[in-house]
Formats: sequence, structure tokens, C-alpha cells
Amino acid sequence: MIEINKWIKKNTFHHSAFEDLEKLVEEKNRQNLTISLCIPTLNEAKTIGKEIVLFRSELMVRFPLLDEIAVIDSGSADNTLEVAKSFGADTYLASEILPDLENKKGKGENLWKAIYQLKGDIIVYIDADIKNIHPRFVYGLVAPLVYNKTIKYVKAFYDRPLAFSEGIRPSGGGRVTEILIRPLFSLFFPELSSIIQPLSGEYAVRREVLEKLSFPIGYGVETAHIIDVYREYGMEAFAQTDLDQRVHRNQETISLGKMAFGILQTFLNRMKSYGMMTDIPEMSTILRQFQARDEIFESIELEIVEEERPPMIPVPEYLKKRGKNDTTYT
Repeated sequence: MIEINKWIKKNTFHHSAFEDLEKLVEEKNRQNLTISLCIPTLNEAKTIGKEIVLFRSELMVRFPLLDEIAVIDSGSADNTLEVAKSFGADTYLASEILPDLENKKGKGENLWKAIYQLKGDIIVYIDADIKNIHPRFVYGLVAPLVYNKTIKYVKAFYDRPLAFSEGIRPSGGGRVTEILIRPLFSLFFPELSSIIQPLSGEYAVRREVLEKLSFPIGYGVETAHIIDVYREYGMEAFAQTDLDQRVHRNQETISLGKMAFGILQTFLNRMKSYGMMTDIPEMSTILRQFQARDEIFESIELEIVEEERPPMIPVPEYLKKRGKNDTTYT
């Protein structure tokens, strides 16, 4: 086991260490790397345009760090795709990528299909609802991968004030991490508890790692990936970058319950697959929550199934597109 404080000191960065974008682009080009930005979306027309304008102007035109900006959409009912396309992003419906496969819905599905659709040696994922968007959300995550070949997976962390109509509350966010994930990691994977915000939606990963990972299509995708990368490569594969602050939408507690239910399914499935728990009974996929109506409590039952996509490597269409064959990866 690593010494956690040593790892934190060595593998935790602040985005300001990477503000020299000319130097970063020069090193990227020296290594002949390509970098893709994926923004998974569902009804994000209000914020997606600002993100694309900023990333294109600062990280494609002014400093050519990104080779492509792509929006992969789950089927928005608003004009998310039209807005994104009008500001210069490549836009895709997740259902139209690998169309011969059964269509599935979920953020993890979009992230998985990005591996097929995008070309980068490094893929950086950024959520679409960030109100204080800044280039640091990309360069702060990409830079550790460019400068250190040992690092394979970089997570963001930040203070997370919540946006309300009357202003910004000075603290908050990360509730599922602190109530569920950090206690689970502390119990079963103590080294992983040194990752400050394992559920952050902003991270950058090398393709060679992503294409070997299974992808839960729902809430468990980040948790599964952290465990799987840790089991395969150890803590030295991880880094994390302080991005200072992220302003985003607040989620109600009832929504966090759905998230926690899906994540817990994924966590227990990983424990079983790695032989760390052998007597797990068949798990229910029904989450029961309650709402009050006229002083009567009504039960609401939700089915949440954490299905998974397999690693992208065996997918024939992917092998063909990448000019590979099955023996390339054996």
C-alpha cells in the first residue's frame, strides 16, 4: 500500500501550474498527441453555447490544445444540439453511434460511445452545466497526462458552491461522495479515499485505458472506472487537479438517492467480480422513495438497473475504425 500523504503531495496539482499554454501545446505536439473534448448532454441548451464558444476560442484558435470538441447527446427535448452545432461543435446523437447495438440511455452510454466516435489519444470529459466555465477545466486535467507518461487518469476537484436564484451559497456539493463513496472506499480501498472528488464529472483519460474499461451506462460509471483503473494500474496511474470552484445546478436529495442506489449496485458488483465478496444475494433493482400528498405518504417505486457496456476493444466496428484486429490487444 502506498503512503497516502506522499501520493497526495506528488499527484495532486493546482491548475495554475499549467497556465503556460504555449508550453503545453508545444509538448503535446512534440509527442504527436491528439486531444478530444467530449461534452455529454441532455437538455443543456442554456449552458452549452457558452462552453463551446470559450473552449473553441481559447483552446482551439488561440492555443491549439484541442483537436476536436464533440457533444454527444442522449436525446434532448430542447435545442441543445442545434445550439452546440451553431457554435462550432461536432454534434452526435448517442443512439446514432454504433446503431446496430441495442440503444441504451444514460450518461455512461455517451461516455462509452465517445471512445468510438472521437479520435483523441486523450479524451477529456466535461459536464455541460458549468456556469463558471473556464479553460482550466480542460488544461488543468490534460496537462498531467501530457507531462507525465506514468499518469493515465486525472480527476478534477473543486469547491462546489451551489447556484440559487438569490446568489451563490458559499459551500456545498459532493454529498454522495462524502456520505457513500468515501466511506466505502475507506473500508475496502483505503488508498482510493485520497481522491478528493471521485464522482466529479470532469476528468481526462488516455485512450489506451478507456478502451479496456467496462462502462456502466448510469450513475455508477465513475465509481466503476476508479476501481477498475486502480486494480489494473495502481494509484500511480491517478492524478487530481484543483480547479478552484465549480458553479452548477443543485440536485434535490431525492435525486441523490437515485444516484446512490445505482452507484451502490455498481460497487457491490465490482466487489463480487473481484472476489472480495462472495455471498452477495441477488440484488433488487427497485428503489422505494416517498412523497407526502395531503398528509398522506405515497410510496414511489423506481427501477434502476446499472447495465454495463463491455470494453470497447472487442467491438468489431471499433477495431475496424482504428485499423486494429483482435490479436493487436492480446
